[in-house]
Amino acid sequence: MTSVEPLPGISDAEIDRCRQPLEKAWTLPAKAYTSTEVGALEQQRVLKRSWLPIGRVEQIPEPGDYLCLDLLDQPLMMVRGQDEKVRVMSRICLHRGAPLAEGSGNKKLFVCPYHAWSYQNDGQLKKAPLMDGAEDFDERKCRLPGLKTEIWNGFILVNFDDEATSFAEQSARFGDYFSNYRMDDMQIIRTLEFDSHWNWKVLVENFMEAYHHIAIHARTFEPVYRARDSKIVDHGEPCSILHMPSARKQMAQGFPLIEKLEEWQKTDLLAAVAFPFFLIATQGNSMVWYQILPVGHDRLTLKIHICIPGKNIEIDDFDALADAAAELASIVHHEDIQANDMVWKGLNAPLAQQGRLSPLEKSIWQLNQWWLGRMLGHA
Repeated sequence: MTSVEPLPGISDAEIDRCRQPLEKAWTLPAKAYTSTEVGALEQQRVLKRSWLPIGRVEQIPEPGDYLCLDLLDQPLMMVRGQDEKVRVMSRICLHRGAPLAEGSGNKKLFVCPYHAWSYQNDGQLKKAPLMDGAEDFDERKCRLPGLKTEIWNGFILVNFDDEATSFAEQSARFGDYFSNYRMDDMQIIRTLEFDSHWNWKVLVENFMEAYHHIAIHARTFEPVYRARDSKIVDHGEPCSILHMPSARKQMAQGFPLIEKLEEWQKTDLLAAVAFPFFLIATQGNSMVWYQILPVGHDRLTLKIHICIPGKNIEIDDFDALADAAAELASIVHHEDIQANDMVWKGLNAPLAQQGRLSPLEKSIWQLNQWWLGRMLGHA
């Protein structure tokens, strides 16, 4: 197989190795992670054509609530309008480009700090002072541009491609697999934030294989979620699900179990990715969402959100249990930081080469096939 649209610094032979069946497949070449040129193409061909999760509805519960973020160099804000509809739009003033808001809060009007142009929380320009004499200027025709937005199980997702297929439509079986966890009832109880100096694929690959439990998580995950027992659930969608059966017959003490789970769901751990980097992990009493915000081809901001059913926030020992869950998440991720730092150093080494994939790394192989399809114009 040869590439239709060449990738800078990546040969057809390297691509062919990646395209082999899993039993014969190799990793992506180093430049797929480290190259500035490949990163720029990736943003246009992959990231800006994909559904990207940016928030949850409980973060903006009331009319006027907003939350700001930057995504792929675009300053955005998630806003719940007075009509209670959730919108994701640019937070850059249409006049001279000043930002309209930072952080989070509640507003009926977003007033530009530069020249006091004001916008309703549905993005419509309401007033532009002292614009008399500007020919053909009509406030009613000025509205902050927005992104295609979808609410899925409480998550707010956006897509820069207005023609993109609905996330729910392209991920129906993925959603069905997690239906018992009732993710739309979840609420964020703690958030950990990390500035990470790797390509986003390094983090996703580490998240989606249990093979590294035998070394990196030898004292934390491996005794409970053994690498050799892990398996990938096949479903044929642009997603991957890693099932890690538990060596324990019961969940460790913690938050109450989610109601109406099947027996295996009460103890086992599931890690999932909807490509490119919508990462969630579920177990019997909680969900963890790894929110990735790429800053460049070699850097990202990671927010680890710990979520539980909303009604369990009212239990007596909530704060102690929430702090314990956050501490465990921090311990595990610091072990993963060590792993990702090692990989990133190796990928940037002059003699870096492709490596063979283990059958336990099927999720990485699935991501690679999807990524190459997008990058080469096959999908």
